[in-house]
Amino acid sequence: MTTTTSRTTPPSRVVLGQAAGGGRRGWTHPATRTARHVVVGASSLFWTALVVVPLYWIVITSLRDQADFFTTSPLTPPSDPTLDNYGLVWSSGFPTYLLNSVIVTVAAVALTLAAALMASYVVVRFNSRSSRWFFRLFLLGLAIPLQAVIIPVYLLIIELHLYDSLLAIVLPSAAFAIPVAVLVLVGFLRDVPRSLYEAMDIDGAGEWRILWSLVLPLTRPALTTVAVYSGLQVWNGFLFPLILTQNPDRAVLPLALTAFRGQFGINVPATMAAVVLSTLPVLALFMIGRRQLVAGLTAGFTK
Repeated sequence: MTTTTSRTTPPSRVVLGQAAGGGRRGWTHPATRTARHVVVGASSLFWTALVVVPLYWIVITSLRDQADFFTTSPLTPPSDPTLDNYGLVWSSGFPTYLLNSVIVTVAAVALTLAAALMASYVVVRFNSRSSRWFFRLFLLGLAIPLQAVIIPVYLLIIELHLYDSLLAIVLPSAAFAIPVAVLVLVGFLRDVPRSLYEAMDIDGAGEWRILWSLVLPLTRPALTTVAVYSGLQVWNGFLFPLILTQNPDRAVLPLALTAFRGQFGINVPATMAAVVLSTLPVLALFMIGRRQLVAGLTAGFTK
């Protein structure tokens, strides 16, 4: 009797063969993956250094005195930190400039949100030819640079007898912030189901009721995002305060920083203290509303 022995390939060899043959297409050599991770890590570290090092220099410089600033290394922590620079800035009219910036930013953001929300509602709710042209008109505002219309804006403010007032900064700042706000809110409102509008129509709700009870709660994340973006633009705005105001009592923080630089001459630590103080309100606002901001930025990905 003849015994036939069948030779079968061990499973491990089959797997290895598949990995060496058919699976090689998606296989990456460990050395390549390591090199890629090193490049990504080094790039991230370099970018972090570009952001952190200037901020670190500003903070430690604001804690130096004049003699220490000129005699020590720029990145070396001060041997004897002092808050005298902050006291000097605070006693030089900084509270007035801070209050003016807060008033201008809050008023401009409130006006921007109110106008942009109503305009976006009209564009999405009444999908007609006129509303589409209305939306394109707002988009046209994105293509107009602020510097190109500063002279007409100046003449218009003069004709309205608003020159050298905080309202002269609020109105044009809000006008230039509205196009971006409308673009964001229209994209958000288009994801709201039409059935919700129809349900409120059946219940007999008017347009203002729909806007207040339906649109406003649903767009709260987008409104938060628009408010933060517009607020930063107005807070850091320099051209409108420079051209449309003259009285030092109407100056806002970006304009006041140039006055501090001229006032203190080569007193760089005092100037850096003014920069730190002007940044703290925005940083505090971000820490308070960071959850709403993140929700607004990621809201569109969950629809």
